[in-house]
Amino acid sequence: MNYRQKLLKAVYPAWMWWTKLMGKNTMQMNNTEKRPAVSFYDLETVANDGSPIRFSDFKGRKVLLVNTASNCGYTGQYEDLQLLYEANKTKLIVIGFPANDFKEQEKGTDEEIAQFCKVNFGVTFPLAKKSVVVKSAEQNPVFQWLTDAAKNGWCNQEPVWNFTKYLVNEEGILTGYFEPSLSPASAEIKNAVK
Repeated sequence: MNYRQKLLKAVYPAWMWWTKLMGKNTMQMNNTEKRPAVSFYDLETVANDGSPIRFSDFKGRKVLLVNTASNCGYTGQYEDLQLLYEANKTKLIVIGFPANDFKEQEKGTDEEIAQFCKVNFGVTFPLAKKSVVVKSAEQNPVFQWLTDAAKNGWCNQEPVWNFTKYLVNEEGILTGYFEPSLSPASAEIKNAVK
């Protein structure tokens, strides 16, 4: 962990308090009725070690998809994501999508990112290969689905910053969108996962 990363980890609780107090990045959207036009289970991505991640393997479990970065004020959420994953392993998969889309906050290679997450936050949930999550020609196909209502049934919202979260239920329906200031340890996310 470099000096910047140590500083960000130390100030993370204060950062979360401040952003919630200011109402920054706290939007949440929920869906209970709209079904996707394109099946979530048809999607695949590549893990940071090059192996395939097939979403059809997750039928019957909720999936929390999160764009991540190692040099962000929200990086401390890796720990909260790991705790959420461990507490709900039988019914929840968490997948991190490292991305360098916001102010160059994820410059590492896939190997460096995986090592950083494991050593500093004990991450054991799957990490995808580093990719683009914001709307563009290079956008990861999973995030194309998550941010296109014509595909997922209702949500056009792309990530506003690192650690934006999308929740897909046990039937492959996108049910939640949570901005970064809603921690994985928050009541909003814990209740959505239950």
